[in-house]
Amino acid sequence: MERNFETVMIEQCAPVLAGLKAAGLFRQESRDRAVFYAAVAGWDARLAPKGVRVTVLKECPHSPWYLVYLYRPARLGDALSRPEVAAFLQGEGYRLPSDPGSPAGCADLLRQLAGRLACGEGFPHEIGVFLGYPLGDVVGFIENGGRNFTCCGCWKSYGDPDAARRHFAQLNKCTAIYLRLFHNGTPVLKLTVAA
Repeated sequence: MERNFETVMIEQCAPVLAGLKAAGLFRQESRDRAVFYAAVAGWDARLAPKGVRVTVLKECPHSPWYLVYLYRPARLGDALSRPEVAAFLQGEGYRLPSDPGSPAGCADLLRQLAGRLACGEGFPHEIGVFLGYPLGDVVGFIENGGRNFTCCGCWKSYGDPDAARRHFAQLNKCTAIYLRLFHNGTPVLKLTVAA
């Protein structure tokens, strides 16, 4: 059953809209490809003035679903340009642009990520850095095969469990508030904090 694009976006990406996270990802089903891509382009155009972009990272070739990526280019650029993150991505086989934090550099890295998602040969767990997860958690997940985490919430954390719980509680509270406001009639654009 197809779900409303805006509802799924709020459920999965409220912290991005609120400016608490660099990026989020959600799966959306649509039987009408043209209508779906028009909706994505429409939301991208409406959210861009607030510093948020919307794009499709993957289109499933066998079923009518898509992975939609919502992100704040400035925040993502800051994360991707950190030397330890750039070194990690290079170690994972990414070709680093000269300035990974620039809009063009982010776009290039996102194209490479989309290419890995399209391959279908396992899930590229380095996606965590593109979602704003702490690098230690992304590396911990990869090295431990998803086991031995210290705390599990919005993702699996491998650091300080108390700090992770507090952060997860903040993100969950944001989502609950945004869902309540959205269901009470507040439009997505009013819920989106400008960068």
